[in-house]
Amino acid sequence: MTAAISENTQAILLLTAPLASARGKVAPVLSQAEYTQLVELLRGLQRQPKDLLARDDALVAACGAIIDERRLARLLARGFQLSQAVDHWHTRAIWVMSRADPDYPRRLKVVMGQGAPPVLYGVGVRAALDAGGLAVVGSRAASADAFAYALNVGRRAAEAERTIIAGPTRGVDHAPMFGALEAGGRALGVMADCLEAAALNRANRPALMDGRLVLVSPLDPSVRFDAAHARQRHQSIDALADAMLVVNCAPDGETWAAAVAQLERRRIYVRPVDEPVLTALKGKGALPWPEPLDRAGFDAALSP
Repeated sequence: MTAAISENTQAILLLTAPLASARGKVAPVLSQAEYTQLVELLRGLQRQPKDLLARDDALVAACGAIIDERRLARLLARGFQLSQAVDHWHTRAIWVMSRADPDYPRRLKVVMGQGAPPVLYGVGVRAALDAGGLAVVGSRAASADAFAYALNVGRRAAEAERTIIAGPTRGVDHAPMFGALEAGGRALGVMADCLEAAALNRANRPALMDGRLVLVSPLDPSVRFDAAHARQRHQSIDALADAMLVVNCAPDGETWAAAVAQLERRRIYVRPVDEPVLTALKGKGALPWPEPLDRAGFDAALSP
C-alpha cells in the first residue's frame, strides 16, 4: 500500500474512490449513502475503516448487512491501484485527506454532518479550508455587468483581507477569484471537475506557490463535469463560507437551489439590482449585498 496517507484514509479511498488515475477498470465503489451506513455499522462495533485493511473475515461478514461481502473484498483488494493513484497525485502536488483525518475541515463536518464528502483532494495550504470567507456564486451565462460586478467584489475582498470562495469555472464563479488574486488577495476554489488539470495550469502556479490560492474537490482529480458534481460543489462552497453572495442565477438552476436551501441557516446576499430572480430570492429572505468597502464592513457582513 502506501505510507503517504493515514490507514483510515487508505481504507476510505479503497471503498469510495474510483482511482481513475490508475487507469484500470473502475470498481463499483460505495455511494455516499452506502459509505455512511458502513461507517455507522463500524462505529457500533467500535471499529474504524482502517480495521478493514486487516482482511478480518468476521468483520467483513459483519459488514455484509450493508455491503455484499464479495464487492467489499474486491474494493479492499485494490491496494496496488491505490498506490499508483497516490503516486500519480503526488507528482502533481495533489494531497488527499478523509473525514477520519484530524485536519479535515471542521466546517464541512459541522454543516454537512454525515453528508460531508468522505474524501477531499486538493492543492495548496490545507489550513485555509477552515478560514471562512465570502462565497460568490452565479450562473455560467453571465452578462458583462454581472461579470464586472463579481470581479470587483473579489478585489474589494482582497483589500479587506477576506477570502473569496467560489467554483473556478467560466462565468460569474471565476470572476471574483480572478479579482481577488489579481489584487493580491486569497481565494479558495471548490471544483466539480478536472482538479488535476487545474493543478498543472501555469496560470494558477504563482498564487498556489505563495499560499494565496487553494483548490479543492470532493471528487477524483481527473473526473469530468456533470450536474451531480455541480451540486456537490455548491454544497461544499456553502459549508466552507461564512456567507453567500448570489450575483445572478436562473430560477431553476443549481445556484438558485443552493441559495434557497441555505436561507434558514446562514446569510444569503444578492446583488442589489432589479432582476426578477434576485428579487424573488429577497422575497424568500435573502438580503441585498451592503457593498462593504473595508475590513470592518466585510466583518459585519460575514458575521453570524
